[in-house]
Amino acid sequence: MDLPERFSNLPAYAFPRLRALLDDYPAGGDVLHMSIGEPKHPFPKFVENILIESMQDFNNYPSNDGTPELLSAISNWINKRYGVSLNPENQILSLNGTREGLFNAQIALSPETKNGKSTKVLIPNPFYQVYAVGAATVGAEPVFVPAYAENNFMPDYFSLPKEVLDQTSILFLCSPANPQGTMATYDYWAELMRLAEKHDFKIFADECYSEIYRDSAPIGALQVAQDIGADPEKLVVFHSLSKRSNLPGLRSGFAASGPKNIFEMKQLRNYSGAPNPTPLQKVATAVWSDENHVIENRKLYQKKYQLADNIFKGVKGYNSPQAGFFLWLPVENGEQATLNLWKQAGIRVLPGSYLSRDVMNRNPGERYIRVAMVAPFNETKHGLQTIKDNLYTL
Repeated sequence: MDLPERFSNLPAYAFPRLRALLDDYPAGGDVLHMSIGEPKHPFPKFVENILIESMQDFNNYPSNDGTPELLSAISNWINKRYGVSLNPENQILSLNGTREGLFNAQIALSPETKNGKSTKVLIPNPFYQVYAVGAATVGAEPVFVPAYAENNFMPDYFSLPKEVLDQTSILFLCSPANPQGTMATYDYWAELMRLAEKHDFKIFADECYSEIYRDSAPIGALQVAQDIGADPEKLVVFHSLSKRSNLPGLRSGFAASGPKNIFEMKQLRNYSGAPNPTPLQKVATAVWSDENHVIENRKLYQKKYQLADNIFKGVKGYNSPQAGFFLWLPVENGEQATLNLWKQAGIRVLPGSYLSRDVMNRNPGERYIRVAMVAPFNETKHGLQTIKDNLYTL
């Protein structure tokens, strides 16, 4: 029996590709992993006690959509953070990690056809790979829109042809951006929402890095939508505790949108979703309700921003990140630079081309490497200085 063709053009996932590139060679020094965005800062101390006290709840099926307490905590956080009031019962859905939501929301909300033709999904390039897999799953054509330095690493959706926009069902935007660390402005969001209204598509706003930033908090899509009176059904916002609270293993996030969208997402989740166990939902409830640990976490990253700026000062093309915890460093060839760092120093980074696709014979990630600044400060300092010495010092 033949395999499904819809996944036949998917490249190997980034990290198996990285292993294939590096693992035949010995590390040239003590190994330091800077390739994956897995936060290593401490998570809140109260998490352990809540989990222990809730162990008996593993004996019960969890709430599929999120407990009332969790949904209320998320609603309160949204109100404090963005000044937007959402009904926790019909405008918020708890997720088993944001990746699950980004994938399943496409299945729930993307029609098979639009205006008599198959649909298109607009994806920034480079991008979080689940965007493209979700598009393939619903039979939509992915349209990869490059995010170049000359546009502040924001994809230029506004110059796409009308016929492409009229077939679009979903547009993805990650802000703050992974991997470049740039943020969509208020005007960018507003213009994007007007584009969605004009051409009748939904914006999926991936805001997983929203609480890690240098100076000013990133503008949220929800607050812009409220300000300009945008249709709430044209926007689905995704958030996570993985980065905000250093809890990637908790697998807890949420989606927020209009009641119709959330209803459709819940309907699918009734059949196919994997809800978080109740003890983990109780942990998430407490974590969304506490900002002190978030402030302390952000201070640690702000020190790393300054560290990176000091080390890479004078490097041509260096982009000082506004937010997130990645560096998007310019090199002549991402794969070769990655291999050199591994063989010479044991530093493991990710070629930018593994996060992007060729468009018109150009790959926007080909001449970059992505470096995750998630390790403790001294390890990060050693890693960044080693990268500078090996790649940029003549």
